Amino acid sequence: MSILLQGRIACANVLSDLYAMGITECDNMLMLLSVSQKMNEKEREQVMPLMMKGFRDAAEEGGTSVTGGQTVINPWIIVGGVASVVCQPNDFIMPENAVPGDVLVLTKPLGTQVAVNAHQWLDIPEKWNKIKLVISKEEVEQAYQEAMLNMATLNRTAAALMHKFNAHAATDITGFGIIGHARNLAQQQRNDVAFVIHNLPIISKMAAISKAGGNLFGLLQGTSSETSGGLLICLPREQAARFCAEMKSSRVGLSGAVGQDGGVGDGQQAWIIGIVEKGSRCARIIDKPRIIEVPYRGSVVNAQEASNNNASPPQVQQT
Repeated sequence: MSILLQGRIACANVLSDLYAMGITECDNMLMLLSVSQKMNEKEREQVMPLMMKGFRDAAEEGGTSVTGGQTVINPWIIVGGVASVVCQPNDFIMPENAVPGDVLVLTKPLGTQVAVNAHQWLDIPEKWNKIKLVISKEEVEQAYQEAMLNMATLNRTAAALMHKFNAHAATDITGFGIIGHARNLAQQQRNDVAFVIHNLPIISKMAAISKAGGNLFGLLQGTSSETSGGLLICLPREQAARFCAEMKSSRVGLSGAVGQDGGVGDGQQAWIIGIVEKGSRCARIIDKPRIIEVPYRGSVVNAQEASNNNASPPQVQQT
């Protein structure tokens, strides 16, 4: 991962807390930076400015700026921050109004933890030998680049469309994995609902790696951590397909700013992955979820196939 990109990913991750509530504008950002005590002065002078630049670049694409922060010495390099805004009640969507009949939409594929670890294993023979029968080294590199691109993409487009398509609740998917965050969101709902996940959009070949590695990181069980993951959104059933279509048609920059020149492809994908039904404020993944293999960018045929997965909400299945 480039140092510049690491800063961008950190900023995107911070801003997602606002985007998950449908807030598209940020008034102010603070950067929290930890410099490794293992680095010499020359390394610090080379590395830290690039990381800070990546963070600031993503903040600028999100329509905001970094006005301050704090730097400390630590055994590890750490970068994070704080995003804040003063807004009106109609500027945000409280994550508590899901109703039975809604569907669940996810705006980034899963599998970043597996992709990053697989890339590291290219240099660790005993690890690589466990997965080399299901993926090539070239595919590992492609999956790694895909994960980086996804993590560096802002969720700003999805936040804006949450208002247009009357979203009832949302959360961003990060360290607790999709099932952990789905459960947290379900527990916040005013109504007696349960979230049932039928489909898992996963970066291509990452499900196979997970299986080959002995259920690696619990990817297929929804516990694999994500960094700067997508939004999990509760939408009215009749609005969900249109939401996904508009996500796809919105031209975005690397970090998700809408309408920029030099945008990436035709926008961002989104998938209908489950339903909201009556229940006791819980969430689960069905026993045999459908795995949607999300292709690496540039594969036109596979991208078209993946886009067809947005056609209709999943039906209730008995498990």
